Amino acid sequence: MLKVLYVFFTGLLLAVFVGVGVAAFYPALDFPEYPTSLEIRDPSVAETYPTSLEIRDPSVAETSEERQMRLDYEQQIKQYETDFNLYARNASLAVLGGALIFMAIDLILAEKYRVIGDGFLLGGLFTLLYSVILGFQTEDNRYQFILVSVGLVVAIILGYLKFVKAEKK
Repeated sequence: MLKVLYVFFTGLLLAVFVGVGVAAFYPALDFPEYPTSLEIRDPSVAETYPTSLEIRDPSVAETSEERQMRLDYEQQIKQYETDFNLYARNASLAVLGGALIFMAIDLILAEKYRVIGDGFLLGGLFTLLYSVILGFQTEDNRYQFILVSVGLVVAIILGYLKFVKAEKK
């Protein structure tokens, strides 16, 4: 039982290690901040609300300056989405590389150090799952398909090498 917990804990820590490494060396983008001059304050409420057609007083027209600020903010949002898609793709590739390294280490350690090798295999699978989740944030269906295909092929090959081929010996 303790070996199973060790394998699970090692696998989980390896996936977290890759996630923290990506966050440390390839940080995510900051979402654009809403212009404070476009916010309205209700004195009876301590919070600030962004103006929109639903909240804004319909009798007060939007000034040309406010309109330009809103359009600039919308452009920043579009640029953020484009940049985030690229970030998610690059990050998922880096995480996929980590997953493949962990799985290769499992194949090297499997014979001599079974428990440690199994921890690396589980860590590789968790990391592969993390890579696929990042890949789904790209909104690129072809990339998602390729990433899931790579994950499937790697899982099948490792399953064969780890379980089927090992049983034949």
